[in-house]
Amino acid sequence: MFGGDTLYELRCSLQLAETEREGGFAPHVSPFTAVNDLGHLLGRAGFNTLTVDTDEIQVNYPGMFELMEDLQGMGESNCSWNRKALLHRDTMLAASAVYREMYRNDDGSVPATYQIYYMIGWKYHDSQARPAERGSATVSFGDLGKISNLMSQEKKSQ
Repeated sequence: MFGGDTLYELRCSLQLAETEREGGFAPHVSPFTAVNDLGHLLGRAGFNTLTVDTDEIQVNYPGMFELMEDLQGMGESNCSWNRKALLHRDTMLAASAVYREMYRNDDGSVPATYQIYYMIGWKYHDSQARPAERGSATVSFGDLGKISNLMSQEKKSQ
């Protein structure tokens, strides 16, 4: 799933342009999940052993409008219920200029960053062996070093 920093370039550009042109801004990109929220969600679902990994992929586009066309083609338009339906033309043009000015690559393209989360969770089953209770060990790790020394001394004496 997409992570919280996905499309930060686009979100920032739209917010700056809309604030400047219209005196405030509304979210135009769907909200994404923070990585710590995923861990809490999996834990509340009963998963004991959790792993959440993250990747960041950057895709370059000729401009902001090509990125937005690509997002619309992927079905990744804003899914918020009470979102602002219209973004004025001059605000869109200003956002494109802000995007290009702030994030432009050397070759003239603009980056779009996608943060991707991979989640793995396990639930123990009754048929599986369980780990021993914490503190139930009968030997300490310090004693293991002594065993190694005893074994090496025993080999020398033979």
